[in-house]
Amino acid sequence: MSEEAAGSDDFSGLGGFFFYVFLVHPATSWILRPGRFERKKSIMYAIAFLAALAAIKTGLEIQQQGPNHYQLLDVTRESNPLEIKRAYKKLGLKLHPDKNPSPDAAHEFDRVKQAYDVLMDLELRDVYNKFGKEGIVNNKRYTETQFLIEVAVFYVSWAVMAFLLTMGKKSGQARDWTFTGMVVMLAVEVVVITSQTNPIPSWLFPTLTEYDLVRIMHSIFPAFMNGCRSLGSFLFVDVDEQLRQFLLALQEQNKDILLVLRDVQIGVQNIQSHGGGSGGGPRLAGPSSGNIPVTADDGVGSKATPTGKMKVLQDRLQYSNANVAQAVQSLKTENKSSNLGFYGMILGYIVISYLFG
Repeated sequence: MSEEAAGSDDFSGLGGFFFYVFLVHPATSWILRPGRFERKKSIMYAIAFLAALAAIKTGLEIQQQGPNHYQLLDVTRESNPLEIKRAYKKLGLKLHPDKNPSPDAAHEFDRVKQAYDVLMDLELRDVYNKFGKEGIVNNKRYTETQFLIEVAVFYVSWAVMAFLLTMGKKSGQARDWTFTGMVVMLAVEVVVITSQTNPIPSWLFPTLTEYDLVRIMHSIFPAFMNGCRSLGSFLFVDVDEQLRQFLLALQEQNKDILLVLRDVQIGVQNIQSHGGGSGGGPRLAGPSSGNIPVTADDGVGSKATPTGKMKVLQDRLQYSNANVAQAVQSLKTENKSSNLGFYGMILGYIVISYLFG
């Protein structure tokens, strides 16, 4: 690959990044805006939108790059030299300029000849599988130092970019998802490049090389990162605010208990001072908060009898306990949802172990 082509790829990657940040992310946020759709439907629509865009963009990039040597000769990674030679002869008879009137016949024949020369040489074939056409042109070989430098440049730059785009409390979950995906992608890339043989199952993608897989992962990462940003902000729940509400509910409960106990004490003292009569006692006056329903006692009305006061106390405690239980339940729900990223990481590890193990 020439320097001009490499620079074009870098520009394309940068353009793709800005495309996702300034166009796709606002569009996804519009889909996820509260009240636009139901919660589950919003998430499904956003994921489908991002997946479709990533698939279309990656497909266009692959189409622009053209077929690799295996696809050009219509062979697989497992094809032996004899099968490759047969495929080359078949295409050679079809594309040779002496028999093909097409103006591009010479160019197509040269491409097929180049693919044949590379795949028939086991050393060049291994270089092509791991580093693509650029590796053949630059006579590239795998060295740990060069590999670590290239990996560090790519992942450090994207890690810094992802961190800047996910700053703030509201994007904490998105940041965790992004860096988890980056770690998984790094692990796959290291396994693929350092492996002696292609770890991709031959039945899954028979013509996909290690170089192609790494390029595809790098291509879809911007879509993954911006998807995490959008979904993370949408699913964000302020746990600190819920804790504050929980403490406020406990505080209100304590206030209700103190007010009712004080009212009961005053009522009992008034009853005792009037000789214990049941018909002349003062009526119960509810607390000033006005948030707790007041119910009458059993058959006595709202007169200040000990039974009536205890009944009011029981009703108030039940109402306050319901508020506290609701706050606790919301905290439990948040704890469950916060573990989804961890469970997803485990599931991804299992899938990767099955495919590349």
